[in-house]
Amino acid sequence: MNTQITIGGVTFKNPVMTASGTFGSGMEYSEFVDLNKLGAVVTKGVANVPWPGNPTPRVAEVYGGMLNAIGLQNPGIDVFMERDIPFLKQFDTRIIVNVCGKTVEDYVAVVERLGEEPAVSMLEINVSCPNVKEGAIAFGQKADALYGITQEIKRHARQPVIMKLSPNVTDIAEMARAAEAAGADAVSLINTITGMKIDIHRRRFALANKTGGLSGPAIKPVAVRMVYQAAQAVRIPVIGMGGIADGEDAIEFLLAGASAVSVGAMNFVDPCTTAEVVKGIERYMEQYHVENLSDLIGAVEG
Repeated sequence: MNTQITIGGVTFKNPVMTASGTFGSGMEYSEFVDLNKLGAVVTKGVANVPWPGNPTPRVAEVYGGMLNAIGLQNPGIDVFMERDIPFLKQFDTRIIVNVCGKTVEDYVAVVERLGEEPAVSMLEINVSCPNVKEGAIAFGQKADALYGITQEIKRHARQPVIMKLSPNVTDIAEMARAAEAAGADAVSLINTITGMKIDIHRRRFALANKTGGLSGPAIKPVAVRMVYQAAQAVRIPVIGMGGIADGEDAIEFLLAGASAVSVGAMNFVDPCTTAEVVKGIERYMEQYHVENLSDLIGAVEG
């Protein structure tokens, strides 16, 4: 069986990645998962300066998933380059760095620093960050803003660029087309869906931020639908995520048009989920006599 896939000129041994923000940079999970078995480790978001994140409480369990309002807490690019990159270089897996920022200049600063590191295979740009110059509206919620930031990042990036799309939009296909038109090498989706939980006994919001991002199995049908719509709208590769818990979930995304998949919230339930998803894809290929994984991409009928 050939499980290799190529995205933006980068070849991965298999299509299974980690979803940003759920796996750190792999250091803690390496005690449970052989990172060499994964197609790529996608790191937690990295900003140009340390971000403290939101006040606590900032995580809440909900039916079928979880809400988080971490606020992209991270130690900044300096610590990341000194600590996380050397750790990840030990493994035979691709490194994809998720980049966050509050202005276009913030993103560019990180992109330029990462351009100095040949071990980084691709960049994933988190456009769900609040654009402080646009009244805190996320870069990924307006097609023109998404086009602008994608175009500017491509001007400075030395690695291929993945734009991570927000599902909190009216037309996901329009956003995918904007990213493609601006030069993105791939898109990934979906990021979390905005949600809320109220503690009825205390009559208080479960999260200090009031709202948070919903992830987990509950969002999978929405994610599959959006991945299908994005894949129909663009020619660049699509990386699918949202509620993937096993190999069968991953196959569903591949059939919908994803070239690769990322595992997120389920890492908190079972830290070995990513490795199990790899095995599950291989079992499916054996069961249905699929020689090349690429034959599954977009192969849904009807």
